Amino acid sequence: MSDNGCGFPAPGLHSFLFKPLFTVGGFEFNKVMLLALLTTAVVVIFFSAAFGKAKVIPGKLQMVGEAGYDFVRRGIVYETLGKRDGEKYVPLMVSLFFFIWIANIWSVIPLAQFPVSSIIAYPAVLAAVVYLTWLPLTFKKHGFAGGFKNITGYDASLGAVLPLVVVIEFFSNIIVRPFTHAVRLFANMFAGHLLLVMFTVASWYLLNSWLVAGAAVSFVMTIVMVMFELFVQAVQAYVFVLLACSYVQGALAEHH
Repeated sequence: MSDNGCGFPAPGLHSFLFKPLFTVGGFEFNKVMLLALLTTAVVVIFFSAAFGKAKVIPGKLQMVGEAGYDFVRRGIVYETLGKRDGEKYVPLMVSLFFFIWIANIWSVIPLAQFPVSSIIAYPAVLAAVVYLTWLPLTFKKHGFAGGFKNITGYDASLGAVLPLVVVIEFFSNIIVRPFTHAVRLFANMFAGHLLLVMFTVASWYLLNSWLVAGAAVSFVMTIVMVMFELFVQAVQAYVFVLLACSYVQGALAEHH
């Protein structure tokens, strides 16, 4: 219990800090890093098991793998980039989607109970992967002059407002875009975890204070928030990949 007058252990930033599991040469390995590695292992093992010995008539695991792969390929990549341009980016987008989704799901898994994406470093690295795919692709597709026009929205017909448009578009695409791409995922997972911790701790606190009715309401809200988080976790993986595809589509589009 915290020393805040009422004894309620309110969650805060300390809820996102973990002591090192072990330290090697000054390098600290904590729970979040372990969950990130487990996320990678889950994705790799699942798809290896599903498609390692693929059959014409798929088994149950292969059917699940194909359904997930096809959802991202047809539902996100093809819808945004088209089949011709999008096929080469399917592996990247599938990897991003399932890594983010599993990383988020740890939030509601017993013993883990923490979303990897609520630590800003992880969404930042994923956004950087997309950024470093989009930016070189823009210049490779259009050349330096064409790439500059693509990024800045350069259009001579804008006249006097052209310098303002160029500055705004350049700042938006080069600086704001990767920042918002990362923060959108981070903020949703951060807030969701904070709410889950709040209602979970409140249930325990109220029950120990013999406020059974209040504890029951808080417990019900915990269940509701878990269901809601399961929805948000999938949606955030979808939105992240959808935006990544839209950025690639913008890089491939002809500037007018």
